[in-house]
Amino acid sequence: MWNRISDWMHQVTSNRVALVALVVFLLFSVLVLPGQASQRDLTDSPGVGSPDLSFWYSADDLYRMADAYGERGRTQYVRTRFTFDVIWPLVYTLFLSTAITRISSRTFVVDSHWQRANLAPIWGALFDFLENISTSIVMLRYPERTPGVDMLASLFTMVKWVLLVGSFVLLIVGIMAGLWRWGRRTSRKRA
Repeated sequence: MWNRISDWMHQVTSNRVALVALVVFLLFSVLVLPGQASQRDLTDSPGVGSPDLSFWYSADDLYRMADAYGERGRTQYVRTRFTFDVIWPLVYTLFLSTAITRISSRTFVVDSHWQRANLAPIWGALFDFLENISTSIVMLRYPERTPGVDMLASLFTMVKWVLLVGSFVLLIVGIMAGLWRWGRRTSRKRA
């Protein structure tokens, strides 16, 4: 199934599609993210932190955040996870997947494992959604504890960050490999 998704992305991702994804990503980053960041400070306890911006936190840390947010902050947190934080993963996944797809299809041979690198952002978004669901369950049930879900939330967050940072690394490596390959072709033509 995943190979089919990757292959489909290679079929539908043109330069135009990748460019539109880049523009949407940049516009969202400039116009929406700053407002979202400032709204985060409107909770009852600004500066407490957020599970989705942390790399790792314990279940106890998650409950401390839930307590510090207060009822209004927890409500806002859950609302944001099912509004903004549904759209943002779609935006960054579209950008990263199309960019990696275009670069890998132009840089690496068809049967290369690098062709499947376009799946990393999709996996990152899936773990982002799992993180949002699990942290929201904890926030909604607070002060009741939610064993298992509270520990999985942190695991989902960590895997999300590894996959998303890894996606940007894959993109940079692909760009560098493409530039290196282009440079070699250019120098051969001159020789």
